[in-house]
Amino acid sequence: MDFRGKKYERGSNWSDPEVVELLQLWADESVQMELESCLRNQHVFNRIAEVLREKGIHRTGDQCREKIKKMKLEYRRIKDNNKAPRGGRTWKFYEVMDRVLTSRPSISYSSLSGSMVSQQALQGSMVENYHHHFTPSALPFGHSQHPELMEIKCEEVDSDEHCLTPEPPLSMSYQQGSPEEHEMERAFLDRAQNDSPISRVEIPIETSVSPSGFSEPNVASSSRLQSVGPRPGFSTLHRLRKKRKGQRVKDPLDDLLLKTLTSQRAMEERFLQMEERRLQRDMEVEERRMQLEQRRFELEREHEFRMFNVFAQMLSILKQSNSGSSPSVALPRGLDFIQVLSDIAGMGGGAGLQEARAMHVGRPLSERRTDMYSFCNPGEFQSSPFLSTRGNIANLFRGSTEEGYKAYHADKYDEDKNPNGIINFGTSENKLCFDLMSKRLTQSDMNLMEPPLLQYPDWKGHMFLREEVARFLTYYCKAPAPLKAENVIVLNGCGSLFSALATVLCDPGEAVLIATPFYGGITQSLFLYGNVKLVYAYLDSKITGTSTRPFQLTVDKLEKALQDARSESVGVKALILLNPQNPLGDIYSLSELRDYLEFAKRHELHVIVDEIYMLSVFDESATFHSVLGMDRLPDPQRTHVMWGISKDFAVSGIRFGTLYTENQDVANAVASLCYFHGVCGPVQHKVAQLLRDRDWINQVYLRANHARLKAAHTYVTDELKTLGVPFLNRNAGFFVWIDFRKYLRTGTFEEEMLLWRRFLDNKVLLSCGKAFECSEPGWFRIIFADKTHRLQLGMQRIRRVLEERECEILSEDKDQPCQSDQDGKADSTDEVIFVSRHQEPGSTGGSNLGDLIGLLQQQMRSSDWLQKNTAEQFAQEKPEIYDVFSKLVGKQ
Repeated sequence: MDFRGKKYERGSNWSDPEVVELLQLWADESVQMELESCLRNQHVFNRIAEVLREKGIHRTGDQCREKIKKMKLEYRRIKDNNKAPRGGRTWKFYEVMDRVLTSRPSISYSSLSGSMVSQQALQGSMVENYHHHFTPSALPFGHSQHPELMEIKCEEVDSDEHCLTPEPPLSMSYQQGSPEEHEMERAFLDRAQNDSPISRVEIPIETSVSPSGFSEPNVASSSRLQSVGPRPGFSTLHRLRKKRKGQRVKDPLDDLLLKTLTSQRAMEERFLQMEERRLQRDMEVEERRMQLEQRRFELEREHEFRMFNVFAQMLSILKQSNSGSSPSVALPRGLDFIQVLSDIAGMGGGAGLQEARAMHVGRPLSERRTDMYSFCNPGEFQSSPFLSTRGNIANLFRGSTEEGYKAYHADKYDEDKNPNGIINFGTSENKLCFDLMSKRLTQSDMNLMEPPLLQYPDWKGHMFLREEVARFLTYYCKAPAPLKAENVIVLNGCGSLFSALATVLCDPGEAVLIATPFYGGITQSLFLYGNVKLVYAYLDSKITGTSTRPFQLTVDKLEKALQDARSESVGVKALILLNPQNPLGDIYSLSELRDYLEFAKRHELHVIVDEIYMLSVFDESATFHSVLGMDRLPDPQRTHVMWGISKDFAVSGIRFGTLYTENQDVANAVASLCYFHGVCGPVQHKVAQLLRDRDWINQVYLRANHARLKAAHTYVTDELKTLGVPFLNRNAGFFVWIDFRKYLRTGTFEEEMLLWRRFLDNKVLLSCGKAFECSEPGWFRIIFADKTHRLQLGMQRIRRVLEERECEILSEDKDQPCQSDQDGKADSTDEVIFVSRHQEPGSTGGSNLGDLIGLLQQQMRSSDWLQKNTAEQFAQEKPEIYDVFSKLVGKQ
């Protein structure tokens, strides 16, 4: 039987009767002789333990030896310090230990009064005493038992630890001395008991506990001993103790402590070195920031000068109008002025972009849609004899997104294995919440495996999942009434939903209306399977008509795109709405959604609403409105809502999408395609458990996800502000829509592709505007939902590319001074929070004073020049320009 449990470890928790039995065995003369005659005494204590086990006391030899050692240390502490134990009580085992260690006669404690009496006095009062007669036959030793009996009073105490002074665990072995050394020590102790002058002197000896557990006199105590004078036997005892001290075994803890201190010192030195490098990097970053601020200041001053020129031009037009000059006289100046404004707005020198757009819009709709499938030249493409016509089209169907995605997977960035790899800012994935999702998806409730999960389900999905999806959408879409589970269909991703809906709603060759820019993957989802094309409602950055923000979708633009398609005999069957919008990040208001749905109802169009970023609105100032939350749908039988977990729950690798439609014909038709796009049973169970855990979603996940998205968005937008790059400031999704048009010399899609490849060559993947069918070259999408260290490194690579490109443009300007007035065409410092309101060159008849005033207001709103400058300050800084301005005002 093993008695080394926690209760019996290292000789603790001995009861008084057990201690009495141990002392009787240990105090035997034969035991003492054997202990003194051998250096290794473990076998002696093992035999003592065997005798104790025969008496019903289950202890090991190690525990017996440790208990005796503790009692000897307590005895020496009391004797050396010449004081009683704590509390003023007499240690019950002191006299017994003193008899054994100093060869005194046997002493017993009376159980009635606690006074000391001789052994003979106790012979007649054995009834109320706790004692044992330890006979020689009970001992496994060769010597006889001491004739005297030993009895010890047993007091009611919880443990002997209340009586003994706590001491650290013993980790060193103490080497026994020779019998001669013990005799000399006993002689010294006997002499110390005599009533001599030396013995009456109180010599308190301060002891310190070594790591091994032994008490040793300190230096101060030794010096006081020496000051008392020569003491008989003290020098001999002192030599014996020094000898025993030298015989101690080296403690392995000392080596461990030394190694720990050495490692700590090395870590501190390493930390100091890292801190110095960090401070150096901070200084370099600060210096770089100062340089960028200086550059920004210079650009702002140039922008202010251009604003002043615009104002002077307006005054000139007013002067000519008041003097009665004919429009034909002022017209050339107005044309030149509009040309300059177009240069400032970044529309290119001349009508390059206008011609390109005119060529694109003027072509038949079928030809326009052909260009969107690929960035390669179809004339250079050779069909494969192993593929069908549809196979060759699918093989031809590739673009910058596919090319960049393949390059990224071939050279993926890894902080340890591939630090020079490509950082992916092009794929819309949330990489901020892996810790939360991995922990939740591995909990016990997720791991269920039952027969129905491994069998063919209802093609619409397991009913338990569809019911949970209906409750989930009812809660988060704020539906006015509970949504029904029979209207829910489950597929493996929203891409499959787009493909299935296009197949069941449109015939081959028909089209779906969508506003650009939009997520380019929709084109592939609709065309590859269903041969359904797209009709574009082009949005641009300029503010015209009823628009209040850049790239704003209006019903007028939808009407125009629809009429253009029908004029070319293209059948449009549906409208796609992305809310929140990808890549713009716009969130449609309830009034806008109602207008779009009313437009679709008038023209009998199905409406496919993609709300996959529904829960990724990370700013409280922005409010998301779902179509399912509207009180009344204009045409519920033609309204179909999509959602999935890949974006909102940061698990793009789990392919799960859901469709909610009240049209059972559409639901059944889509369900028939679920045979090809179904979700496996175990995944359906995990998704149901995830959507059911409403408390975790609200209290843990959404709070953390929104905070991390907001922090990452703030970092990227601050970097863009530092670079002086305009962007759309939105509060939904994982992306920022950036204006890089000032880095394009000619303002064409070919130059945009060159800039995109330049980013890729510098190991950072972005998405260019062409991939989203943007009508204006120079716009890029960047994904910010990534870890901080990757964001920092990626923005450094982007900054390097932009700086190199800016230097190239400046060197080209020096080589071509005649084009120096085009410096402002791509200046994007008009506004670094919202995109600058670009003005396209209008027709000759449109260059009236109202247009100029509107343009000036836009320019002034995009700058804080009026707040930072006054007329007096401007007069001091640029007196020659101020004089010209004063003369013009004076003539009025």
